[in-house]
Amino acid sequence: MSMLQALFNSFSGMFGFSRGLDNIGNNISNMNTAGFRGRQSFFENVGDHQGSRLGEPTTDTNAGDFQQTASTTDVAIDGKGMFVLRDSSGRIFYTRAGHFRFDDNGFLIDDRSGYRVAALDDGGKLTDFTISNMMTLPPLPTTSVNFSGNIATTEATKSVTGITVYDAAGGVHKLSLTFTDNSKITTGSRLVSITDESGATVGSGEVRFSPDGTLKAGFEKLAVLLNYNGAKQAISLNFGTPGAYSGTTQINGAASTVAAKVQDGHGVIGVSTASFDEQGVLQINYSNADTRAGPRLALANTQDEQVYRLQSAALYTVGDAYVIRYGKASDANYGSIRGGSLELSNVDLTRELTQMIIVQRGYQASSRVLSVTDTMLQQLYQSTGGGGG
Repeated sequence: MSMLQALFNSFSGMFGFSRGLDNIGNNISNMNTAGFRGRQSFFENVGDHQGSRLGEPTTDTNAGDFQQTASTTDVAIDGKGMFVLRDSSGRIFYTRAGHFRFDDNGFLIDDRSGYRVAALDDGGKLTDFTISNMMTLPPLPTTSVNFSGNIATTEATKSVTGITVYDAAGGVHKLSLTFTDNSKITTGSRLVSITDESGATVGSGEVRFSPDGTLKAGFEKLAVLLNYNGAKQAISLNFGTPGAYSGTTQINGAASTVAAKVQDGHGVIGVSTASFDEQGVLQINYSNADTRAGPRLALANTQDEQVYRLQSAALYTVGDAYVIRYGKASDANYGSIRGGSLELSNVDLTRELTQMIIVQRGYQASSRVLSVTDTMLQQLYQSTGGGGG
């Protein structure tokens, strides 16, 4: 009976080692899979000298190395936590592979599965990570134009052209402003005429200068009321501070340098770049250099990371019986975010190859025990006359 048990023991060893080799092969095949976490196998005995078996593999929860990528929406977690994804039916998946991008509707999605990435709302509930309402900045009408520089006293007229202003719908308009010498009527006076791109006069006024070339009080500002698309739009023309040389001046003997600077207003502005900071907040840069803060990534965490069950594409699921906590990146118990990076597989090739040698030797030894046991059983059979005479 003991030799028969040795036969079964050696067979259990061979079976266990073959399963261990399957696990090693799976780890090695995924050594270049971003976000993949290798699994470790351990043997355990069966009963009282009843052979061995491979225990339930455990997931290696150590982080992989980080690699910078060319995509600013790629993210990696430096510390604890998992990214949260949801499919179209609301099923939740978890991953460490933050290979994300925005779809045409402004939703942040996992590039491989197409599942939507989750953020947290103000109530701590999962919501889709979206910038659908931030993909453009709405148009802003121009309300103020500042002028600075000198008007030469020798020039009867001085024009400032190409003043770009925007209406409330984002339309672009070009204004021109002309200073005309009126000093024969009033000392230091310049009449101001404002025309649009068609040459039509849309506003007029006067500025006056003191003998020292600075603006006189009461003549430092003009209001122009424009009519675009049936709507009135007021624009303030600011020429500077009375008595100061920082704005518009008319200094005897100085050259003309007067110029306009539009202070506000723009058309529809699109997103230029978007990237994540350490807190997982999306920082959106627009083409006019404005910056807005977008949503913040949600992360998942649990006391026992062995509850995650690996699916395809480095995605994990968790059974309904387990408690998963959701929080924001860089909060307590959650790691920080590395933007423009991916976490590589944590598979250690050297360790896997070493384990493969151990498994191979163990399989060979178990096979040898099986062979020797078979030979001994044949000898026993023959010695008892079972081999015939």
